Amino acid sequence: MDLTGVEQVRLVPWAEGDFWLLRRTNSPEMTDHLGGPETEEKLRDRHRKYVEPESGRMFRVVLADGGETVGSIGYWERPWQGGLVWETGWGILPEFQGRGLAARAARTLVGTVRQAVRETGGHRSLHAFPSVDHPASNGVCRRAGFTLLGTVDFEYPKGHRITSNDWYVDLDAYVDADVDADLA
Repeated sequence: MDLTGVEQVRLVPWAEGDFWLLRRTNSPEMTDHLGGPETEEKLRDRHRKYVEPESGRMFRVVLADGGETVGSIGYWERPWQGGLVWETGWGILPEFQGRGLAARAARTLVGTVRQAVRETGGHRSLHAFPSVDHPASNGVCRRAGFTLLGTVDFEYPKGHRITSNDWYVDLDAYVDADVDADLA
């Protein structure tokens, strides 16, 4: 879980003007493991959900020094194995990939979700479900301190079955000195 030397990031709540980022992350290379790009109509629906979420929150990932947007990350409620959990997902723009920014953003998000649960209650676990064929996203989960629970059959997008890994964080037990110091 060592991210020494990785640039720091900030999570900025998704806003009306962030539709451009959703379009950028909708490219064939960014959606290869997610069933491919969405239509413009589906993007607009997704954007509305990001701006006014029913549960959870979506963020732009920005570099702490300079404020340049490098991608997105968020969390939302999902029914899972007879209960409700938080699910997370992210996308780092191609020109910023390979620098550890997704793992840094995921660790920061875990701290954000932990804080929200402390303040308002909510689910005690956060899951990520990257395809077993997506080594980069599985590596993000590993570096961000998630625990691999196993392989599951997963549907995403609706009607598209994939084999995913179920990565899990117990929000009560997660300890990250960097994130915890930022929350103090």
